[in-house]
This record gives sequence, structure tokens and C-alpha cells, in this order.
Amino acid sequence: MELEQKYNALIQEAQRRQLPDVDGIGLCFQTLSLAAAIDRDCARLLAPHGLSEGRFVLLFLLDATTDGLAPNVLAERAGVSRATVTGLLDGLEREALIERVADDNDRRALRIHLTRKGRQTAKKVFDQHGRWIAGLFGNLDSNERRQLTALLDKVAGNLPR
Repeated sequence: MELEQKYNALIQEAQRRQLPDVDGIGLCFQTLSLAAAIDRDCARLLAPHGLSEGRFVLLFLLDATTDGLAPNVLAERAGVSRATVTGLLDGLEREALIERVADDNDRRALRIHLTRKGRQTAKKVFDQHGRWIAGLFGNLDSNERRQLTALLDKVAGNLPR
């Protein structure tokens, strides 16, 4: 995999300074470059549907329920602030993918539901997204996938909690 130019420059500087474990530095930058490439490709696939990663997550969560969800529940499940969810919902509502409906049990509270267009978009995007993810790891057999998982977990264990 080709590293981003900034990482190549940092590796060259690390070599010049004779820092310890330049190979480890290279692995870190390779991982970051791969993650950035995956993010860019994901954004490219979602953009034609008017979706960002955040909007996609909300569609996914809403598609899993028939009764809708309260905005605070969506925020908690998506791991974002309530203010962030409000902005994401505003965008989804402008695209007519969701509707805000008064809660049957508490008229002061809202529940968020997918519209028919939202359900159609969700199905289309989920199918496409599933194929895309399968393609990312499609050339790894089950042993390689387990090995990659174990190695990523091992590296993650070195991060502060």
C-alpha cells in the first residue's frame, strides 16, 4: 500500500534521526493510510445518496425498529452528542428520509421514523455497503481474518484506556 506523502516524509525524518523502531512507525502510518483510504471510499459510496457516515448510522439504527426512536436514544446508540444528532436529523429530514412524530405516550417527546423513501434508501445503501465491506476483506480466508483480528486487538491493547 502506498503511504500518504506526509507519512513518507515523517518516516524519512525518523530514519534520519535514527529513532528506534522505524518499522513500527511505518506500520502505524500504513494503518492510518489504510483507515483514511477506507473512510474516503466509504464517503464516496454514500455521497450519491446524500449521506455522510453519521447519517448512514442513523438510517441503520432507525431501519432496525418499527416504532421509531427518540433522538436521545439515537444519540446514545450512535455514540454522538444530542446536538450532533439534531443536525444529522435535520439533514435527513430535508432529504425526506425521516420524519419527526409526536410520541403517542408523551406528546412533548418526539420519535424519529424512516419515511417510505428512507426505508427504500436504507435498503439500497445497506445492500451496497454490505457488498463493499465484503469486497474489502474478500481476499482474506477465515484464518487470515482471525489472525488480522488478533493482531489488531493486540496493537489496540497498547493504547491507553
